Amino acid sequence: MARERVLQQGKLPPALLVEMLAEASPLPDEVVLGPSVGEDAAVIAVEAGSLVVAADPITLTGEGVGRSAVLVNANDVAVMGVRPRWFLATVLLPVGTTDSAVRLLFAELHAAADEAGVALVGGHTEVTGGVGQTVVSGVMMGLGSPDQIVPSSGATPGDVVVQVGAAPIEGAAVLAPTRGLPWPPTDEPLPSISVVEAALTAASLGATSMHDPTEGGLASGLHELAAASGVAITVNPNEVAWHPRAVAVVEAAGANPWATLASGTLLATFGPDAAPAAVGELRRLVPTAAVIGETHEGEGVVDLRGAPIGWPDRDEVARLAEAEDADGHPANPNPPE
Repeated sequence: MARERVLQQGKLPPALLVEMLAEASPLPDEVVLGPSVGEDAAVIAVEAGSLVVAADPITLTGEGVGRSAVLVNANDVAVMGVRPRWFLATVLLPVGTTDSAVRLLFAELHAAADEAGVALVGGHTEVTGGVGQTVVSGVMMGLGSPDQIVPSSGATPGDVVVQVGAAPIEGAAVLAPTRGLPWPPTDEPLPSISVVEAALTAASLGATSMHDPTEGGLASGLHELAAASGVAITVNPNEVAWHPRAVAVVEAAGANPWATLASGTLLATFGPDAAPAAVGELRRLVPTAAVIGETHEGEGVVDLRGAPIGWPDRDEVARLAEAEDADGHPANPNPPE
């Protein structure tokens, strides 16, 4: 009898998720876009238009969890081409949480909601022994017209892949405080992980698909977009936009930047004729917008030499968390190739 696999921290393996989703009953007619590997949100047809709904828990960080919960979920709706509007938060607090910690968390939630232009409309709060650190599970909703929707599955062979925003900002923000590393940079503002305005701008400029890389970093984001669209992607690594100080923090922690939390980065595809003007406009908003590759028939993600860029089994933050030694001190293994 085959030995059962023990799942690692982070996202479910893509093949397992595909298997589980395939077992669901057929979706009702009003579900325009349902759950699929690589898609960031669902789309439901309502009388007023298309309701875009995304859900994402923040579990890999104990600091800034409220802010991350709002912005990560807002990103998932915005990359569908629709402005996020309403947010619900399920807040699970560990035993021993103080009043001041709750006040700080909600201050983060309110400030991030204001930043993203959304309203906190409901949710649930609970102190529970079931968690060892604060967990915020969010649901974000937006409303748009059917012709606004830009799914991750919209790329076709010959499209150009554009990266907006440098990576891996989110990974650096999570890893730095747990390892005594300097973050944020003392002489510059804290980099934002919001891609809301960039995504809405890209949609208005004719993006054929968009995706928000999160767990598994830029490498996973590219693979998820390719899988959703049924295309292969060739990437020019020399054009990929990295945040130098974020990379320094991530590498000092022993992580591979390609596979480390990458919220704050947007992937978008455009037809080759539309791409130059789109990049020019996006650079007015985010200086790091750049063409990093193109799509073609096939599957997977490769570099210019045709060498595969691997789809990470899990995010590097989760890998490092599991590698901590028995005394709770972080291990610092060499990052994977």
